[in-house]
Amino acid sequence: MKNLVILGGGTAGTMAANKLRKALDKVEWQITVVDRHDKHDYQPGYLFIPFGTYTPEEVTRSRRKYVSDDIPIVYGDIDRVDAEARTVSLTNGTVLPYDQLVIATGVTPRPDQTPGMDDEGSWYVDVFDFYTHEGATALAKKLETWKGGKLVVQVVEMPIKCPVAPLEFVFLAESFFTERGMRDQVEITYVTPLPSAFTKPICSEHMGHLLTERKIALESDYMVERVDSAEKMLVSYDERQVPYDLLVTVPLNMGADFVARSGLGNELNLVPVDKHTLLSRTYDDIWALGDANDIPASKAGSVAHFEIEVFIDNFLEHIAGKPLTGSFDGHANCFIETGYGKAMLIDFNYDTEPLPGKFPVPGVGPMSLLKETKVNHMGKLAFRWAYWNVLMPGRPMPIGAAMSMTGKDVPVA
Repeated sequence: MKNLVILGGGTAGTMAANKLRKALDKVEWQITVVDRHDKHDYQPGYLFIPFGTYTPEEVTRSRRKYVSDDIPIVYGDIDRVDAEARTVSLTNGTVLPYDQLVIATGVTPRPDQTPGMDDEGSWYVDVFDFYTHEGATALAKKLETWKGGKLVVQVVEMPIKCPVAPLEFVFLAESFFTERGMRDQVEITYVTPLPSAFTKPICSEHMGHLLTERKIALESDYMVERVDSAEKMLVSYDERQVPYDLLVTVPLNMGADFVARSGLGNELNLVPVDKHTLLSRTYDDIWALGDANDIPASKAGSVAHFEIEVFIDNFLEHIAGKPLTGSFDGHANCFIETGYGKAMLIDFNYDTEPLPGKFPVPGVGPMSLLKETKVNHMGKLAFRWAYWNVLMPGRPMPIGAAMSMTGKDVPVA
């Protein structure tokens, strides 16, 4: 019997395991999933916890419940992968041999990589993240009693999970404080390493007004060098200072440490793969899916979903000794919460920037691209049900892996 080992039982790992279990001969292939614990979080829900839309408990379920019953889950920390011996070693001494390996261990916020960010007495006191269950929960408690002041929302460096989430946080915070009657007591500044809040021209045209209209200051091209927790100050490499009373940061996102120990990753512990086939550039028996790879696409759940559709066909061709014919185009779509019960929707890929139009049915929608609507907001909230009941079990979704230009308003050259 051959062994397929999947490292990571999150979004990409769970979908890959469930779909391959249906596609592979059970006599010929054993599938094993490895993860640290049984806790599976719906990570898009973290955004809503600080504002009371979701409770911390509502985003967490059992990992075992969503992985096919005939797929064993091995719980433990991964020490390293020996790509030459084709083994995975866990810190508890367990060694798992593999014939094919899928790395889907995602990325993790690393506040320890920015001097001063996680200082004791400051971290989760006046400096918070919302990209973790713990951070979002702690921030929710902070906002319950915060009286106002300088709120700074800051991104350390790209790439990050869900690149639009920091902007969503800014808009939801502005709406939150307005609805609480304390907007005039809060100065909001968005700090980004990018040259602007919206880097694509058409997207900027449709969304650029939101920061100005809502009196949100922008500090762009900002490469943070350290956090001065004593003075409550962000300090950049070019010595620009941004004071804060409450800092909501998106720390550097890095892949798992075992990737570095195994010599499989780049400087951010991301596994280099062919951006179309998702197969390792170095080893023909290692794949990397979701946030764990280095493809130039958004690190978002939708990308993992569309990747998996391409990956399954490529994997089956690969183990049959056939050329890989599936080509992932970088397709992503993301809801962007803009506050006040509205959201935008963007749909794009490697080559095509977000365009206006209707989605998924041309001319009908019901969702609108690059336009604030209540329907888009309802769609984002409803996706939590689809995540648990359609995506995780590996059931088909009505949206194809390849991005469609149907329904999009293409600008005339």
